[in-house]
Amino acid sequence: MATPTLTATSRALDVTRDRAASASVPWYIWTAVLAVFSGVLGGHWDISWHNSIGRDSFWSPPHIAIYLMGVLAGITFGYLILRNTIAGRERDDHVRIWGLRGPLGAFIAAWGGVAMITSAPFDNWWHEAYGLDVKIVSPPHVLLIMGGFGVILGTIVLIQTRLNRSASDEARRQLLVPYFLVAGLALVDLLLLQMEWTWPSLQHTAAMYRALAVLVPALLATVALGSGHRWACTIVAAIYSVFLLALQWILPLFPAEPKLGPVYREVTHFIPNGFPLMLIAPALALDLLFRRWRDRSPWLLAAAAGVTYLVVFLVVQWPFSDFLHLPIARNWFFGAHYFGASIPPTHYAAQFQYAPAEAAFWTRMAMAFAFAPLSVRAGLALGTWLQRLQR
Repeated sequence: MATPTLTATSRALDVTRDRAASASVPWYIWTAVLAVFSGVLGGHWDISWHNSIGRDSFWSPPHIAIYLMGVLAGITFGYLILRNTIAGRERDDHVRIWGLRGPLGAFIAAWGGVAMITSAPFDNWWHEAYGLDVKIVSPPHVLLIMGGFGVILGTIVLIQTRLNRSASDEARRQLLVPYFLVAGLALVDLLLLQMEWTWPSLQHTAAMYRALAVLVPALLATVALGSGHRWACTIVAAIYSVFLLALQWILPLFPAEPKLGPVYREVTHFIPNGFPLMLIAPALALDLLFRRWRDRSPWLLAAAAGVTYLVVFLVVQWPFSDFLHLPIARNWFFGAHYFGASIPPTHYAAQFQYAPAEAAFWTRMAMAFAFAPLSVRAGLALGTWLQRLQR
């Protein structure tokens, strides 16, 4: 009689372990979160390095942080795919590509990691052939950026698949933590690419609002629908804000000295990349709207959400940019007085003035109000696709 009892107890313990394992977040997801964090941190750090020191060697710390994202993603998801392929077990949450087996998100993220690693020697050769530049859009940088977003998308897809297959609320709550962390870092990375439009001196231009109406609403709508969380947009915007605030306050604590001209001003510490945009306000408005209008047609919801996002953002960001031009904002908290060594004192930004008025202001603003609903609609479509993922 003892043997059946022990066997039943053992089986019960095995079931308990299986449930605990299914409820917990796998190690490779946390490794992917670390990879994304390293890449996004390295991107912001690299721009600060350029503004404070100038372009350094390829093996500068920010570059290492950026490419560590690709290395971690490539190794982690490559291992995951090879492990599942060698095991040879058919699973309903895996796909087969070129004879290899694994989750769809693992294939996407692994490709992103390989693309990032491939861009490294390409970027080094590009600078040796064409000189030292600070352009974001160059062939090796485009490959690097595409690879980085491949890692981010693959991680989101991987988490979303587990989220859709999770039966318990506890498992979903645990998975939403890395889900929102990656989505928030994706927003940071997206706005890093649009930084040339978002300096305080440009925040009264329609070009900035047009730029931020193209992709930001899509990201917020995608995460809101994919996660199913009532405060998804607000959480993502809060993570973005906290990340930039941390850099705003931490980077100036470290010494730096320009080593590459032109040098127009004395720099003694790292220059941060600016106070975060007030995206928390339109994100909160979107969460409230999605909750009330979730049963409306997708196009009507997209139109209302796009206009709401842009109106709330205008109402909040426009006067806040006025505040950033005041002497009261020139302190460690807001950092309005931080300028890179290559910014001459005669530049309108250094004189706390706005850029010259746009000739096509109203045309560009109309384009922003046209782009925002289309962006939300694209995000709703992507979010719907994410909700259906099972492998």
